[in-house]
Amino acid sequence: APNHKTGTRQRWRPDLEVFTDIDIPAEYFLDVIKRQAVVNPGIQFEFVDRSGDKPEKTVFCYQNGISDYLKELVGENGLTAPEYWEAERTGRDREDKEDYRVKLSVAFCFSNRVKLCEYYHNSSFLEYGGSPERAVRQAFTSQIDSYLRTSGRYLKNESKITFADVEDALVLISSSFSTHT
Repeated sequence: APNHKTGTRQRWRPDLEVFTDIDIPAEYFLDVIKRQAVVNPGIQFEFVDRSGDKPEKTVFCYQNGISDYLKELVGENGLTAPEYWEAERTGRDREDKEDYRVKLSVAFCFSNRVKLCEYYHNSSFLEYGGSPERAVRQAFTSQIDSYLRTSGRYLKNESKITFADVEDALVLISSSFSTHT
């Protein structure tokens, strides 16, 4: 039926025998749900807070995922237009391990008003970046260095570019999914 609704509804009530402090602010849940919407393009997430006198509903949906999120963060304050890259590869970390697939999406631009790099893996926000951050930093720096070298943009005696040279103006969102656990 065309009007048939689909989706998953979750209700959460803390087990008082497990949770000693159940005063979790709605902002925590809103942050977690928004991050899920960012890395799951086109899926609508709704949060209904029933803790007050009347329910308050907040809806998150990023039709184009991290690209739309990047545009929301930067607004009209970009020095460059947003870029979006996506790739999928199969490989392994070591010879004694099985092959696994990785899908990587990156959205970025430069801004003189916003500075932010966020990394996600299998829908989880990586607060400290981890392996995806190291990989993105290395690849990003390598590509900029290659461009500068091949186009003769390095000045005489100028040292090789580092990630620190570009990160103050960088807004970058990385989302990767892999079959590796």
